Amino acid sequence: MSATPLATLARTSAPQSALRRFLALDAAVTGANALAYLAFSGPLGRFLGVDSMLLLALGAFLTAYAAGVGLLASRRQPPALGVRAVVEANLAWTAVSLVALVLWLTPSTAGAVWTVLQSLVVAAFAALQYSALRARQGRSD
Repeated sequence: MSATPLATLARTSAPQSALRRFLALDAAVTGANALAYLAFSGPLGRFLGVDSMLLLALGAFLTAYAAGVGLLASRRQPPALGVRAVVEANLAWTAVSLVALVLWLTPSTAGAVWTVLQSLVVAAFAALQYSALRARQGRSD
């Protein structure tokens, strides 16, 4: 995702709106990923060089996570504690993905690239959500 679409999403005079948009985008991307893992675990597993059962388990987990983030995004004013939990979960996902790539997984080249790219996207969501939360808190102080 380039900076231009992100700038468009964040362009608002209300940090609250940017925060909700970044949460909603996270939920949508995570949900799409979850559905792909659930629906195409076999072909994706072969392409990425990852066990299809792992993709099914990740798909189930990501479905629940996306629903939770989407619920948070639907709140008029998402609670700071919930947003911090999402930021921390995104950072943990990033770290665990990269550690798993180095220590545990033996994916195909496409799988290794996918793991790094999705980790970067998740880390970017964490940074955007944290920044929007800080901006919202700065306005209410």
